[in-house]
Amino acid sequence: MLLKAFLTTFALVFLAELGDKTQLTTMLLVSQGQPMKMVFLGAASALVLSSLIGVLAGAWLGKMVPPNVIQTGAGVAFIGIGILLLLGKF
Repeated sequence: MLLKAFLTTFALVFLAELGDKTQLTTMLLVSQGQPMKMVFLGAASALVLSSLIGVLAGAWLGKMVPPNVIQTGAGVAFIGIGILLLLGKF
């Protein structure tokens, strides 16, 4: 059960992060001559911290709001962001 949760989370986050702004930013920093190890450590630390915030917020929110409301809200937010991107507002 724990391994399944770990592997599922790993796969989803890994796929979601491929080709995103974070990956492009780290590639840019290293290509500009920044130390590879420091860029990796900085990016990895930032991802760990943002994941911790997400886990803590999700645990708190999960106690206050039913999961289907959270899922619907997230879906509406993603659609809204997509529309704004298509309209060039972002």
